Amino acid sequence: MTRERPNVLLICADHWSAEQIGFAGHPAILTPGLNEIASCGARYSNAYSECPVCIPARRTLMTGQVPRTHGDRDFNDELGMPANTMAQVFRDAGYQADAVGKLHVHPQRARIGFDSVILDDEGRSQWGTLDDYDIYLGDQGLAGRQFDHGMSNNQYHWRPWHLDEIHHPTAWAGRMMARVIKRRDPTRPAFWYLGFRHPHPPLVPPQTYMDLYRSIPVDEPYVGEWARDRDNLPYALSAVLSRTNLYTPGQMLEARRAFYALCTQIDHQIRYLIGTLRMEGLLDDTVVMFTSDHGDMLGNHDMAAKRVFYESSANIPMILMPNAGNDRVPEGKVDDRLVGFADIMPTLLDLCGIGCPQSVDGISMIGPELRSHLYGEVGNDDHATRMIRDTRYKLIYYPVGNHRQLFDLETDPREMTDLSADPAHGEVLDCLTSCLVDELYGPDLEWLDGRRLVGKPDRPYRWAPHRSLNSQRGDGWPPSPKVDIPQVEWARERETSWPSNTG
Repeated sequence: MTRERPNVLLICADHWSAEQIGFAGHPAILTPGLNEIASCGARYSNAYSECPVCIPARRTLMTGQVPRTHGDRDFNDELGMPANTMAQVFRDAGYQADAVGKLHVHPQRARIGFDSVILDDEGRSQWGTLDDYDIYLGDQGLAGRQFDHGMSNNQYHWRPWHLDEIHHPTAWAGRMMARVIKRRDPTRPAFWYLGFRHPHPPLVPPQTYMDLYRSIPVDEPYVGEWARDRDNLPYALSAVLSRTNLYTPGQMLEARRAFYALCTQIDHQIRYLIGTLRMEGLLDDTVVMFTSDHGDMLGNHDMAAKRVFYESSANIPMILMPNAGNDRVPEGKVDDRLVGFADIMPTLLDLCGIGCPQSVDGISMIGPELRSHLYGEVGNDDHATRMIRDTRYKLIYYPVGNHRQLFDLETDPREMTDLSADPAHGEVLDCLTSCLVDELYGPDLEWLDGRRLVGKPDRPYRWAPHRSLNSQRGDGWPPSPKVDIPQVEWARERETSWPSNTG
């Protein structure tokens, strides 16, 4: 039946870039489900993660607040979620709200407004919690076996998944969401949230999905000349580039193949869920949105992972398929307006006729209001970076070394040419810099002399080996004790007094 307020299925992947969709013109990736969903609604081509890091991005998604409001632009894994979450607002409006998969909140079992959460927290048992995926494996006689593959959650080595495909976390999450849909309260509309943990490493796709790419040429990473000039890169950028020291070009190309295989597996699970909605008689009365918390450089500009504002890291997929007959979202439209992760909550509330709390910073993506620019921020220390993106240009700023980059995304969408030293673009650079200065707050104000950016003194970054293999996880049975180790250990650097050739 058709409700006055439709159901909502919000799907969020992890590490998936906007460019990695067939409908967006990608030459290799297989995303048949997302292609068709996009043809039934809108794809927002200029969607950005205001802070392309897992935890701050998810705080933005669940609250509609930008980092300045919710208080995290780094990776504060012990910060509680603000009130007025998206789930809570839907519940207050009479919806049943259920979540499956990755939430990435603290404490791990916090429901952040949902009626129920079937949790996959990626085996973070050092906090003393077994999530529901851990429990599922135990019920199958596979207790503690999810990391027997030996791959790190923050590196780009790969191998096929080591258990039967049915036990893969992507397949498990899809099945659990299908079960939640089937167990819905028929007297109330539903808000369903599904958080897939992949294609975030570990890169462990089932062999069947690697086989799909056996005969497909995988696109090679692209690298701008500015990225090849490593001697003149700012400190924070040198640190990000250091993550690729462990991989040859051939290995990174194979990592892309494994990454794409994980994306295709997710796409097929989304198809499975669309089929479930259809068979339950709910598809025409359900709004579907697909997105990701941020992207992954995946070798582009010689970088891997996120925490930077280049397109592969910060430009995220945003696909919105409305309920049937809703002409507020035209079929097959590519909408190039500037949107952010904070806009998802007000957009979905708007589609359901629910008022938006005053605590929300975002704006509806289907309304008349348009942005002139979007601000992004990552980090509080020497690894910090900031961004201003207007309707054509992007300014990226690194305070250590007072380093600016300028890209014309209309003529150079892959950011191959840095225009910051081009006199012909001096006026654009000055305008965006002034806009950036207007956005700075807190300790960032120390980068200013009046309204002039002065940043911080430059210093070299010297790579060092990573003792924990970038937060490697291991044997999970019997469960390890609650231990005082960080959830994520960032790559170290040599002491600056060491010789520069030690890295």
